[in-house]
This record gives sequence, C-alpha cells and structure tokens, in this order.
Amino acid sequence: MPDRSRIPTSPDASDHRDLRGDFAHRVVLDVRFADTDAMGHVNNAVYLTYCEMARIRYWTDVTGEPVRSGHLGAESLILAEARITYRAPAFHGEVVTVESRATHIGRSSVTLEHRLTAARADGATRLVAVSDSVLVRYDYGTGLPVEMGPAFVAAIEGFEGRALREDGSAS
Repeated sequence: MPDRSRIPTSPDASDHRDLRGDFAHRVVLDVRFADTDAMGHVNNAVYLTYCEMARIRYWTDVTGEPVRSGHLGAESLILAEARITYRAPAFHGEVVTVESRATHIGRSSVTLEHRLTAARADGATRLVAVSDSVLVRYDYGTGLPVEMGPAFVAAIEGFEGRALREDGSAS
C-alpha cells in the first residue's frame, strides 16, 4: 500500500485553501533557473508544466500504461481541463513536490487533484499551489473520447483505496 501521508508545511503557513486529506503519489522536481521569470520566481505557466509531469507519471505509475503520442493514432489521454490556484512563489534552487490523487472517474475521464509544495535548502516547506485537472481517455484515430476501461478503473481505485466512480453515466 502506498504511503498516504502528506508533505507537511510549517505550522504558521496553514492555509484554509489547502487541499485536505492525504496523497499517495509524489513527483519531486528541482526548480531550474529556466523555470523562473524576470521577477525571480517560478513563472506561472511552469506550475502547469509541473502538474503535467505529475499527471503523466501518475497515469503511468498507477495504470502501467505509458502515455502514447497522439499522432500515431493510439488511444491515450487528452487534457480536457486544468485549473490552478497560486498560494506562494517558488524560487530557483528550491525543490517542488507535486502530490497527486484521483478524486473522480467518469465514463471516459479521470479527475486529479495536485498539491504543490516548495522546500528551501534549510528544509522549510510551504504550500505554493493547488490544482485540479480532468484527463479524458481519447482515441486519436477517431478523434473521440472512449470509455475508461475496467482495468484502468480498477487500477486507479485500487491505488487510491476507494471507489471513485459513482455510476457509469458521468463523463
């Protein structure tokens, strides 16, 4: 069973807008100088790239299926929606950890939540962003969504340790 503890943030950094509950999947990323902008902090668009890296790794780690290139006509995933809320800046030299969890499985989609924390060299950690995204199982050959197969549903629910599909009609 995966470790479901969450990355702790400093007690004085408690944010009522933080995502509650624990996460079993983590991706750790070094903030590169190229990730920063003229203001010296990680550019807002880069946070979405961090979440993208976490989404791809989550899917591959949990389902065992690599994300395939769409130009080959394969079934794979397509991003249908992404939302992010920024909480604090991250800086070059820090380490960002993206914690991810699935929260819902629809007919052809899976919704993921992401919690991004940044750690300085001295170990102090703070919440820098929260995000959610909807991935759709997509047939690049036909250009249409396809049903999330039972093996994928079982793998994700097994990893998360709970049912995520209320019924088979949601998308």
